[in-house]
Amino acid sequence: MIAISSISFGEDVEREVLDTLRSGMVAQGPKVARFEEGFAELVGTRHAVAVNSGTTALIAALRVLDLRPGDEVLTTPFTFVATLNAILDSGATARFADIGEADFALDPDVVAQCVNDRTRVLMPVHLYGQTADMGALMPLAESRGLAVVEDAAQAHGATFDGKGAGSFGLGCFSFYATKNLTTAEGGMVTTDDDAVADRVRVLRNQGMRRRYEYEMAGQNFRMTDLQASLGLPQLGSYLQQVESRRRNAEALRTGLKDVEGLVLPSELAGRGHVWHQFTVILAPDAPIDRDTLAQRLGDREVGSGVYYPRTVYDYDCYREHPRVIASPTPVATSVARRCLSIPVHAALSTDDVDRIVAAVREAMEA
Repeated sequence: MIAISSISFGEDVEREVLDTLRSGMVAQGPKVARFEEGFAELVGTRHAVAVNSGTTALIAALRVLDLRPGDEVLTTPFTFVATLNAILDSGATARFADIGEADFALDPDVVAQCVNDRTRVLMPVHLYGQTADMGALMPLAESRGLAVVEDAAQAHGATFDGKGAGSFGLGCFSFYATKNLTTAEGGMVTTDDDAVADRVRVLRNQGMRRRYEYEMAGQNFRMTDLQASLGLPQLGSYLQQVESRRRNAEALRTGLKDVEGLVLPSELAGRGHVWHQFTVILAPDAPIDRDTLAQRLGDREVGSGVYYPRTVYDYDCYREHPRVIASPTPVATSVARRCLSIPVHAALSTDDVDRIVAAVREAMEA
């Protein structure tokens, strides 16, 4: 089976982890600091503050904005549930704008229509490794006085007009096991704002700047040196891994470009895609549906994944929630029924990519 994702660590990671174990410093320490420094350089920000998950990164970013009951966060309905859960954790209300099919991200024209007097935060999600249209979203946010929190969980190293995802507002990244850069669990908040970075650091450490000197109500959001030891060696080779993903994506696009009923993802002008996922859409007139394609690929030992099968608010626990405002989002609803991700990860061989192309082409025949 060619898996939808692949996780492997080299001897450099083993050495780094062993060094940490022998040092006796396994909680947050010097390796977390080194990881933060290296990740800030990758993103292009003054600060990167490590936390224990991507969800925690979103929670921390929203908490330091001091949102009040009735404040609204405007985001996409086509995302992982962590985006919505973080908003609810902050005490704010979640409101949704529709997406564009070309980038799976917030449609700036729809966003402009959805902003109201209660909107405090705009939260774009950079899905599958490509940024949202930050060239349109940032001027809109600035003109309306909105804070920007970027859910960049899948976009490590992605760019818009040369500027890194996570460097436009408060960036929130995940290092979950399947991400392009992983520490098994872990996250990062990135910012150029010295005061905001300081608040996140205090917040993640139970509100303490120094031991038993509490400045705010905080949490234990800390990353460990063991986690950082997994990530540190990957930083040095990360751009090479992204290049492998880009080659695989181009080979998939070339091999599948003439398949009837299959809409392929692309790297849009001015955007640097890091190809966390290669997500196709089944056209309305496709000879088969998404679920049939997934089943047929599995029969041919090619893995696939549906990210995501519903809009995020379309679950019983959110439908009647008083702080979840679900207005119609027809593009997101349609894409959720028709999207399928196929393998694009850096561990694929040329033969693997050829097998994937052949399997998709065969599976798409009526």
